[in-house]
Amino acid sequence: MNRTELPPELLARRAVVYVRQSTDAQVQDNLESQRQQYALVDQARSLGFREVVTIDADLGLSASGMVERPGFQSLVAQLCEGSVGAIFALEASRLARNGRDWHHLVELCGLVGALLIDSEGMYNPSQPNDRLLLGLKGTLSEFELNVIRRRLVEAATAKARRGELRISVPIGYLWSKDTGLDIDPDERIQEAVRGVFRSFARFGSARQVQLHMRKEGLPFPSLNAPQKPGEVTWRVPSYGKVVSLLRNPFYAGAYAYGKSEPRTRIVDGKPRKTYGHDRPMKDWVVLLKDHHRGYISWDVFEQTQERLSRNAFRKCAGGSKSGRGGRALLAGLLRCRRCGRMLKVTYGGGVGHNRGVPRYRCKVGHLMHGLAPCIGFGALRPDEQVAQQILLAVQPLAVEAAVVAEQRVQDRQEERLHALSLEHQQAEYEVRLATRRYEAVDPDNRLVAAALEARWNAALERLRECEARILASQVVPGKETNVEELRSLAMNLQAAWTAPSTPMRVKQQLVRLLIREIVVDVDDATGEVILILHWQGGQHTEVRVRKPRTGEHSKRTNVEAHKVLCEMATKFSDEHIAEKLNQMGLTTGQGNLWTARRVQSYRIKSRIRGYASATNDGLCFTMREAAAQLGVSSHVIRHLITKGLLPAHQVLPDAPWQILSADLQLPLVQEALRNRQLRREHQAVRPPDHNNASR
Repeated sequence: MNRTELPPELLARRAVVYVRQSTDAQVQDNLESQRQQYALVDQARSLGFREVVTIDADLGLSASGMVERPGFQSLVAQLCEGSVGAIFALEASRLARNGRDWHHLVELCGLVGALLIDSEGMYNPSQPNDRLLLGLKGTLSEFELNVIRRRLVEAATAKARRGELRISVPIGYLWSKDTGLDIDPDERIQEAVRGVFRSFARFGSARQVQLHMRKEGLPFPSLNAPQKPGEVTWRVPSYGKVVSLLRNPFYAGAYAYGKSEPRTRIVDGKPRKTYGHDRPMKDWVVLLKDHHRGYISWDVFEQTQERLSRNAFRKCAGGSKSGRGGRALLAGLLRCRRCGRMLKVTYGGGVGHNRGVPRYRCKVGHLMHGLAPCIGFGALRPDEQVAQQILLAVQPLAVEAAVVAEQRVQDRQEERLHALSLEHQQAEYEVRLATRRYEAVDPDNRLVAAALEARWNAALERLRECEARILASQVVPGKETNVEELRSLAMNLQAAWTAPSTPMRVKQQLVRLLIREIVVDVDDATGEVILILHWQGGQHTEVRVRKPRTGEHSKRTNVEAHKVLCEMATKFSDEHIAEKLNQMGLTTGQGNLWTARRVQSYRIKSRIRGYASATNDGLCFTMREAAAQLGVSSHVIRHLITKGLLPAHQVLPDAPWQILSADLQLPLVQEALRNRQLRREHQAVRPPDHNNASR
């Protein structure tokens, strides 16, 4: 269409100049393209349009159709109103690079009689020839975008397969002009990265690593905004930062490219592309092992990924819950033998000592599929039996483990002091740098001098804080390890395990270091819980635990105390038995000390027979008590028993004699006592023998 052929009714409408660039980098750097597009305003006015509107809301947005373009939507809305006479664009690719938007725009222009004007001419979409030409322009623009994108992606992929594509690298690495990708020469950054991997090897949990770093005040470097390249900020890392570092293969010396992928979905009838969706490692575009120096080996990296996956037990099928505390020792380790699902921990809602008692239940099939529950049992007895197996397993190496533990404590202290020392060195450098800058400024330039002085004072304050932390972390060297003390401690692992100061999280972590999984079932015939322990080394152990009977509780008397009480019941009184049990350190089922009343109550409930005089109810006496009752010596009572005049009973040989109080009043006994008394009186009044006296 010739410019002189523009009808007056078309010029009375509004002219729209559409300005767009695809990326933010083009907006900042490609200024010539912006000038050319904004210059279309003058062209519109030269054609006779009195009202010219510029739409530049889409600067930095792609026209591929995958993102929202508010400027283009505003243009379409104005077209539908019929108030637009012409659309000015530098070229067709500025308006759209996808067929859907382009053909929709051309169709609307044809319906309302609006023109499309670019740097090469005017086009009237209502005319078949112009519409055909515009269709070809849109198709070429879309094809051009696909070709450019494909060439760029193929070139980048080819360079990445050689490990030469300089993609962004994590903290701790730098691209060098001479050596390529290499470890950051900053020793403090190196030590911070290695410290995270050492802590994960010790704790086995990214969450515990983050808590440890926050507790110990160990900062981690992070890069500042792109506007300030090279500047590093030190702060305590977040949990996500720790996980990201542990999952990054660059730290294992591997070059990885294409770890994520874009995904397209239809939203309100329009395609929308999102980025950053992780791919499985087997689908990564490039993975070059041994590409550069690593902080850890590839084997350690794979072990770390496996441990992180197992820790995320809700997201990983077959994963086990890491040791996080709670009241159930085997949480996340029990697998049902009947259905293969993991058992869950539930807590009872009873009253008194039964409140909050943990139980293991296989209920996933019931909750998710409506199946009948498989098995369920209390957690106390299985936990105790597995704990005994753990203590038996670690008993032979307890002394060596204690020595290694002490060495690790010293290593951690040295590690923290080393990190503080590196921080102190950096603080000293910043002070020296601030001093040189302050001394180099002209003293008369007070505005600059005041700012540099403030920076100098801030650097000095950081240096003093660092020195204070180093002073607070100084520990007096401990005494040399006493192997005999450690050996005695190793022989009493049971006391250390049951000590209130030992947290459940530590116990759970120890169990997971030794046991990979426990397959469990319930033998309904014998009322036993069957535990098959799968140790980390590949061995298996079967443990059977009797389920408590109806009415049976866990506060039962120790087996050893029961045995001692049975042996002493027929020989000693309840008071003597209680004293002996307390001396041996044995307590009741409730954890109390023994008394004569508690011994008597336990004997009655357990039907343990003791000698009758132990009851002290006045119905039965020992030989000494019977002598005191009759006012004679024990020899007299023994004589009466030996002659068969006084009935008495012994449960076992050498056991105390048991004499009924009623038997002391038997006629034979009383007569024997009277005869003995008469003999003693007769001997006291008998006259002396003179014949014997004269002799």
